[in-house]
Amino acid sequence: MSDLDQLTQSLARNLKRWRGERGFTLDALAARSGVSRGMIIQIEQARTNPSVGTTVKLADALGVSITTLLDYEQGTQVRLVPASQAVRLWSTEAGSSTVLLVGADARGPIELWSWHLMPGEGSASDPHPEGTVELLHVTAGELTLVVDGEAHVVPAGTSATFEAHVPHSYRNDGSEPADLTMAVTIPPVRREGR
Repeated sequence: MSDLDQLTQSLARNLKRWRGERGFTLDALAARSGVSRGMIIQIEQARTNPSVGTTVKLADALGVSITTLLDYEQGTQVRLVPASQAVRLWSTEAGSSTVLLVGADARGPIELWSWHLMPGEGSASDPHPEGTVELLHVTAGELTLVVDGEAHVVPAGTSATFEAHVPHSYRNDGSEPADLTMAVTIPPVRREGR
């Protein structure tokens, strides 16, 4: 199965799943998204590969990220995304391109971090509030990500996401410096009475 076929199948499966979870009929989703009922049927039957704009409209109408609709696999606490599975959304002949490395659904504050870890060094973190999600992309070296006691090797070019409400740490077990970019989404603080 080609990457495009896999993406089309994933989109079909995830669109059906999220439409069902939201309790939306085909007509309701069409009205909310501005995408025709016929197009939604074709997407859910994996008979078409819609434009990025159409996919974004559907994701917005469902209240999920575009990554959630395009995701090959759902449900694991830690998800590693090798460079070969990152979603290339567009490119030009001149060489410009965008690649969706990894994404997660979250509301509330978001932080963007740049990390540089020397060989043999690391940093541990206590659990964050329930609903906190971390996303990271290793740009150089190799990171050992430990989440709830389980180690995951994340080489350069690979992205990962995990729910950070459990103990977690970042280590450089290699012989070269490791560089990564990390985003942290934090759930909003709910006010009493809401």
